[in-house]
Amino acid sequence: MSAHTTTPATTAAEADTPAVLGTTEAGAASRRDFIKKGAATATFFSTLGHSGVWAAGSDAPEKTEIKIGFIPLTDCASVVMAAELGLDKKYGVKIVPTKEASWAGVRDKVVSGELDMAHVLYGLVYGLQLGTSGPQKDMAVLMNLNHNGQAITLSKKLAEKGAVDGPSLAKLMGAEKREYTFAQTFPTGTHAMWLYYWLANAGINPFKDTRAIVVPPPQMVANMRVGNMDGFCVGEPWNHRAIMDGIGITANTTQDIWKDHPEKVLGTTAGFVAKNPNTARAVTAAILEAGKWIDAGLQNKNKMAEVIAQRSYVNTSVDAINQRILGRYQNGLGKTWDDPNHMKFYNDGSVNFPYLSDGMWFLTQHKRWGLLKAHPDYLAVAKAVNRIDIYKQAAAASKTPLPKSEMRSAKFIDGVVWDGTNPAKYADGFKIKA
Repeated sequence: MSAHTTTPATTAAEADTPAVLGTTEAGAASRRDFIKKGAATATFFSTLGHSGVWAAGSDAPEKTEIKIGFIPLTDCASVVMAAELGLDKKYGVKIVPTKEASWAGVRDKVVSGELDMAHVLYGLVYGLQLGTSGPQKDMAVLMNLNHNGQAITLSKKLAEKGAVDGPSLAKLMGAEKREYTFAQTFPTGTHAMWLYYWLANAGINPFKDTRAIVVPPPQMVANMRVGNMDGFCVGEPWNHRAIMDGIGITANTTQDIWKDHPEKVLGTTAGFVAKNPNTARAVTAAILEAGKWIDAGLQNKNKMAEVIAQRSYVNTSVDAINQRILGRYQNGLGKTWDDPNHMKFYNDGSVNFPYLSDGMWFLTQHKRWGLLKAHPDYLAVAKAVNRIDIYKQAAAASKTPLPKSEMRSAKFIDGVVWDGTNPAKYADGFKIKA
């Protein structure tokens, strides 16, 4: 486990997000109505060249009903829509989206086999592979589900004192000495790494200068409302929800930290893939098509928002979801802007490839913050976890283009470039670290 202790907040019940795992009759009826009205959807899929179920004979899925856990976040959408649109049936499987309460719960159920797969944090999967986020378990990343679309939220109380971004937060913390508490969603997860990187970029050591706590995504807003934290990093729609409720402001989006960063992945155990390779390919292909459908246009994104806002999924108002998925941002202080680097589920086909360098980057940050005591074999771990072989088969089935390289580069908010070369030097090169 981590050298740093993260303490769960005493969470208040999220009035907007009760733990409802079933599907209401009204919700089911509205989704049936949505499917009936989806003439545009049918037209779209008729252009994909598929007729009936793709997998048959020796390609038939070994397991046909697949339970996929998800947390109530906008970026669960491609998993949900693959089931709602019937894309899973084209590949001979039935996806059963299963609503979960926390990332720790998702971890435990995937490891135990209660869930077959999950919409899950990239860093959680890598943490399991190396035994830093639970007992060691060989894991698999089948695809990236989305790019971008998370944010750093600061409390309205901080904003009223002038802390509206990293530098002004550091200035306030220097002037008003007290314990500052910031929440993320899982110790080795994406939100923790975005939050720590952002704080460090402002000269704030996330472990020496602040108290880091873990709060499940749907409970972030309620916890900020009652004063349990000064800021948090989480996925949408909970950052926008904090603005709508008048309790928080957006200091930065995570695409400000790393443009087109990886976010959630389709994760499972290595054992599941070994036993069910055809199933893994079929589910990946179906979710690729769902991402393609979501990103095909304004109408589809709005329909997606209507579906996932329902009680059985994210359980919030549609207007909490349907602005930022279109890149329409506001910061809660009167500023509005259109961000072309908003959450993408497919884009031009570049979103979903499980780049080796993406997985390696999370390991460099785990080492930076003391979650790993020694440098791992970064590339070997990424090659073991990221199942590019399965992804390529699914991409061929869904007519998704492939990149030229299994590595990619990016420039971060601090100007530092990451390209996957010399990861140990990269991890050790930060001024602020554990």
